Amino acid sequence: MSRQIVDTGAARLVEALLAVVGRDQLRAVLLFGSRLVQASPDGFSAYDLVVVCERYRLFYAALARSGVTRRSPALMAALNRVLAPNVIAFAPNGWEDGPVAKIMVVERDAFERALAPSGPDHFLKGRMVQRTSMLDSRDAEEERWIESLLQRARADVLRWAGPCLKGPFTAERLAQRMLELSYAGEIRPETTDRVRDIFDAQRGFLVRVFAGVLEEAVEQRQLVRVEGPGAMYRFTRPPGRLRCLWIRFYFLRSKVRATARWLKHSITFENWMDYIARKIQRRIGMQIVITPWERRLPYLLLWPKMLRVLRRRRVARRRP
Repeated sequence: MSRQIVDTGAARLVEALLAVVGRDQLRAVLLFGSRLVQASPDGFSAYDLVVVCERYRLFYAALARSGVTRRSPALMAALNRVLAPNVIAFAPNGWEDGPVAKIMVVERDAFERALAPSGPDHFLKGRMVQRTSMLDSRDAEEERWIESLLQRARADVLRWAGPCLKGPFTAERLAQRMLELSYAGEIRPETTDRVRDIFDAQRGFLVRVFAGVLEEAVEQRQLVRVEGPGAMYRFTRPPGRLRCLWIRFYFLRSKVRATARWLKHSITFENWMDYIARKIQRRIGMQIVITPWERRLPYLLLWPKMLRVLRRRRVARRRP
């Protein structure tokens, strides 16, 4: 995990967030996603951050006092305990004049649960097993704790992605399958080309990390090396049907929980409709105009446009 902030926009966001909530409420800030790996970001791309906070209620109270959010701190804290994390927008200089962050807010214990092998879903895990950067941490102990969680989550990828591979596989193929499963575990506006772009942007990191995971599995006699081009592996004992069924159920449950988060995000993420419309235009080239009535009753009136987006996405996926 990288430690140095090399992006001035990310540095400005961390500085502004610290000024708003204070060190006592901010345990750590991690950067992930397209801004970090440089997977085709543009001037409108938000910075994807995970903020590990001390206490939800106090964190949101600080945001409310500064005018960052108009939502009730009590409501935001209560929502954060249901299908954690909350996703909020943070634009200290406005949406047009400065960097914008999409922040996943989570307390320490909830962050640990989300990355554990027995975690309730894939929402945070699928993002944190990729390349991340530690933008800020309270102290060295906090940083070591987060690094240990990330290492454990990445080592666990073999358990849920390995059984979905056919025959002998390489670290590169394991990393690709991990991304395919993670993206398929949510309804997203991106086409399958986006998975390839994300993989290509962090290929070196992913191959290096999962090569280490596979070698450790060899030492534990879960895998054996096989002859072939590159370093190839196979399971000592092929995963059984129950394991494959468990994986399918896990990702089905995760997709249901990710979809259920939409209602919560519409409350916690201010300007969410404009953000999604802009993202759809960037990813699949479809312009979305949201009417005043759709803003008032989005869950009732936006379904036709959502279905058109999904159809457009399927067409884009079939293109060579």
